Amino acid sequence: MTPLLGGLLVAAGGMLIGAGAWPMKIMRRYQFEHWWFLSMLVGLLLLPWAATMLLCPDAVAAYREVPASVFLKANLFSLGWGVANVLCGLCYVRIGFALTGGILTGLGVSIGVTVPLIIKGTGLFKQAPDLNSPAGHVILLSVAIILCSVVLGCLAGFGRERAMSTSAPTAGSFRIGLVMVVLAGILSVGLSFSFVFTQGPIVHAMRAHGAGYIGANFAVWAMNLLGGSVVNLAYPAYLMTKHHDWKTLFSSSRDATLALIIGITMTISIAFMGEGMLLLGALGASVGFGIQQSSQMLANQSVGFLSGEWKDVHGKPRTQQYLAISLLLVATLILAYGNMLAKR
Repeated sequence: MTPLLGGLLVAAGGMLIGAGAWPMKIMRRYQFEHWWFLSMLVGLLLLPWAATMLLCPDAVAAYREVPASVFLKANLFSLGWGVANVLCGLCYVRIGFALTGGILTGLGVSIGVTVPLIIKGTGLFKQAPDLNSPAGHVILLSVAIILCSVVLGCLAGFGRERAMSTSAPTAGSFRIGLVMVVLAGILSVGLSFSFVFTQGPIVHAMRAHGAGYIGANFAVWAMNLLGGSVVNLAYPAYLMTKHHDWKTLFSSSRDATLALIIGITMTISIAFMGEGMLLLGALGASVGFGIQQSSQMLANQSVGFLSGEWKDVHGKPRTQQYLAISLLLVATLILAYGNMLAKR
């Protein structure tokens, strides 16, 4: 029952983060920099720290017991993810939800599910099987299928660009967007790695000071997200300063509320991912991340299709995109099977 709950939590977290930016589609006054700044301020800083202070009886003393090297490692990973997160937001605008989600997820999963089998994480994740094991072989098969889905997603994207160029203008060059989303996909594993390779000492310290598992989970994210929050706040702040447009943040309570929804959704999704990984067991670092990312991609695709990104695209590009989605679903099932093998 515990692995099942873990799988459901990471899947829910992926769906939430994948569809979480949908309010940007209906904003009237906010540009990228406005909604991104407000949502990241809430989602990466205010809510995680509020939850940590509320749920951990003596968080400050517990943090002092954790070696500084743990926090440094965590925030270097988080910083990479922060860059990926900004690139992802820009790609939503440049090449759309559906294609961004497909390529970013495929590349992220390929790295995120294999590395923890080679370099073991902390705490529970130290017990993960090796890559050269029955479970490892099954996971490698899932990675191969995921990479096939990435290729199909890229081909579908080029087809979509050609179709859209005859019916509507696109937001910038697709090729530049493709480079951005590939880089984002590689760096996106930083969020998972910051948890996988540092959560053990932080959770242990928080538990020793009376925190429950949920509070300890939030304490990991509150500290680990600092590096990512620097990038995610600095870039939109730079844009607003450059355009002399800070006042727009206070121009629409409606858009501000929508941005807050994005931030709250992000906090919940990240917490779900961490808790779900732990409940999945020793392979949670690999399998949990794989399921979370695949669910995120499916949510991206849903938002993209429902918002009309593929409205005027038919024929081969659509078929390729549908096949890419199907392959990711198959890969997710194979990941779940790999987790079952590890528990036998």
